[in-house]
Amino acid sequence: MRIAVVGGGPGGLYAAALLKRLDPAREVTVWERNAPDDTFGFGVVLSDETLGGIEHADPVVHRALQAEFVRWDAIDVVHRGHTLSSGGHGFAALGRRRLLEILHERCRGLGVELRFRAEAPPAAELAARHDLVIAADGVHSLTRDAARDAYRPRIETHRCRYIWLAADFAFDAFRFEIAETEHGVMQLHGYPYAPPGTARHPHGASTVIVEMREEVWSSAGLDRCDETESTEACAKIFADALGGRPLRGNNSSWIAFRTVVNDRWSHGNTVLLGDAAHTAHFSIGSGTKLAVEDALALAACLEEQPDLPAALAAYETERRPVVQSTQRAARASLEWFEDLGTYLDQPPRQFAFNLLTRSRRITHDNLRLRDPGFVAAVERETGVEPGTPPMFTPLRLRGLTLRNRVVVSPMDMYSAEDGTPGDFHLVHLGARALGGAGLVMTEMVCVSPEGRITPGCAGLYEPGHETAWRRVTDFVHAQAPGAAVGVQLGHSGRKGSTRLMWDGIDQPLLEGNWPVVAPSPLPYRSGVNQVPHAPDASELAGIREQFTAAARRAADAGFDLLELHCAHGYLLSSFLSPLTNRRTDAYGGDLTARLRFPLEVFDAVREVWPDDRPMTVRISATDWAEGGTTGEDAVEIARAFAAHGADAIDVSTGQVVPEERPEYGRSYQTPYADRIRNTLGVPVIAVGAISSWDDVNSLVLAGRTDLCALARPHLYDPHWTLHAAAEQGYTGPGAPWPLPYQAGSRTPPTGRTDGPKPRLSLGAGGKS
Repeated sequence: MRIAVVGGGPGGLYAAALLKRLDPAREVTVWERNAPDDTFGFGVVLSDETLGGIEHADPVVHRALQAEFVRWDAIDVVHRGHTLSSGGHGFAALGRRRLLEILHERCRGLGVELRFRAEAPPAAELAARHDLVIAADGVHSLTRDAARDAYRPRIETHRCRYIWLAADFAFDAFRFEIAETEHGVMQLHGYPYAPPGTARHPHGASTVIVEMREEVWSSAGLDRCDETESTEACAKIFADALGGRPLRGNNSSWIAFRTVVNDRWSHGNTVLLGDAAHTAHFSIGSGTKLAVEDALALAACLEEQPDLPAALAAYETERRPVVQSTQRAARASLEWFEDLGTYLDQPPRQFAFNLLTRSRRITHDNLRLRDPGFVAAVERETGVEPGTPPMFTPLRLRGLTLRNRVVVSPMDMYSAEDGTPGDFHLVHLGARALGGAGLVMTEMVCVSPEGRITPGCAGLYEPGHETAWRRVTDFVHAQAPGAAVGVQLGHSGRKGSTRLMWDGIDQPLLEGNWPVVAPSPLPYRSGVNQVPHAPDASELAGIREQFTAAARRAADAGFDLLELHCAHGYLLSSFLSPLTNRRTDAYGGDLTARLRFPLEVFDAVREVWPDDRPMTVRISATDWAEGGTTGEDAVEIARAFAAHGADAIDVSTGQVVPEERPEYGRSYQTPYADRIRNTLGVPVIAVGAISSWDDVNSLVLAGRTDLCALARPHLYDPHWTLHAAAEQGYTGPGAPWPLPYQAGSRTPPTGRTDGPKPRLSLGAGGKS
């Protein structure tokens, strides 16, 4: 088998060494356009997991790496004169140049041909002359670009500029330092990669990355600096962190990070590896780690599978989910640093906790295991009572005090009859109120028959509806004292007159359709759903009155909180999005105009809703579609509703247009809530794949949200909140068990699985 490797970085070299070691008969050639000792950056961080894979696959390389590593377990966060240290993290790093030397030596020893200062032949030529081509040629991969139609890359350039530098001393820990300058916020990421006392680095060495928003970079004049000037400027800005020592570069320049995603990783007999296939922001330190793990997986799949196509398919199947998870974490970290300026006024320890948990890979519970003293100090600083998980702290909105931070998210049940909630709703909502949540929300309750999504949707447009809902609120208040129950009011807009979800979501009724309305005559799905009628000003006034009438009934029905549904492509949401609002009158155009009708409805509802009861607004913070609502728009939408009196913003995303491309993942919508809360200082409700109590604790303690709304976890377990309390050993007022249920407030015992423990230990001189 003839194998060509394009790119002599760690991933390409390690793949070459593994493939040659596994089959010495293979002819493996590496093309690298730079000299052997040319490299960007300085240090490389590898995890214990990656090192374990290397040890199993190639003990020779593992031993060489082990001899070079500098290890540490602390992270220091320096913010406004405070240095906050957290231990127990565990890092291992070495110089990138030394890593390449080890891999060069291993490749030569195995018989891999290394061609330095040599441009690889064109991708098609290599593919014709070799059995396998491994494209490890980085983020700017020419191999990938030569077959863009096959790989279908999507490359996103982000908002910060950064530069790789080095300092000739070893930091004591991984260090994050914040500099607030006249031009804006700058941050330093630093970590040691060589201990003192080596011939190459007698005083040790550290990687130093300086990063800032692009507008800060240009305001500071760094866009006009050469390498020497940039290095000197960064050393001056972070003089305290460096102890007055200089920095040095290595062909260093200011870079904007690019996230690379490919729809396919292979084409014919050519396969992408490392940054050519995917990138992850340096702030989670996973670029080299991912490339090395790619090499391990590719080599294993080539051994295990019967032929090359099967091997390349298995490689992608194995690695893609891991990479996607890492990229989600990296994006969360990247965006946290892009928005760093919004967190600077947090208390020092909360700021440090927020930084450490930014990627969602380190959580409250995980960090408490690593450094319990640090987490306890954060909780004291933020007012969390001893022994109380953050999720069980109370929150006050106007005259309503919620006993904990858990919300049963609105979920359409499609089980009403002519808009009237029945026994199902009583049991469904009553069970979840008994289950311990601080706030239980109804499904979207429709303000008119024509405003229903399906014939099974609940309403508040008839007097009998109010009576039926009063049955639910009375039960919650009587049988689940301390639980609050909220109503979400909405109008389906162009997404109405459809079947029950399990009969065909968003599909029109087979018979009995009613006319639908929207800001513009654009159907939800062209050729499938109705073309909606665009109401004029007088018709909009009528819809507004339907909302106020429903709000009056909701107040009389005893609801504690009212939420206005301005999300998910329903009527008010479709006024907000430029993809669905093409009006040319006062209700269409720029964002201010698109906000006009939703704000008119909000004001009208707020006027009739009791003053002591809070009112929230649910929004879609992004349409997940080109030309639609963006995160920046969402901040302005939230700002407008807050200015009109919204007590909290419930931050969801999407479901506005069918061509959306959501970036699903754990807690994937929470960064939008975080941005609104920390930009505007308004309370928010975070929602979207929040599934564990550990995530709730993390989000609340970090100050990224005030409340967490969970939907499907409450379908799986109506007593999710009480069980979360039991699993954490919490028995306080934030999660009281109903009196009839108190006998079940402890986790049920299970069968013993532990064997008898040894009682005696006899040494060599003992009796036998």
